[in-house]
Amino acid sequence: MNKFEDRIAHQVQAARGNVKKYLGRAAGNRRLESEGRREQAGGNMKRAADKLRAAFKR
Repeated sequence: MNKFEDRIAHQVQAARGNVKKYLGRAAGNRRLESEGRREQAGGNMKRAADKLRAAFKR
């Protein structure tokens, strides 16, 4: 994948985690909620790394 596709994939991962988190919370499913939190955090960390990488390229 190229850099643009990576950035989009990381945004999608964070959004997907956010959806899982709220679905798990609404359904009372702690496992789904924690899986969503974990996935969202992973996506957010990758997005932060993308931003940092872009800042140093300028």
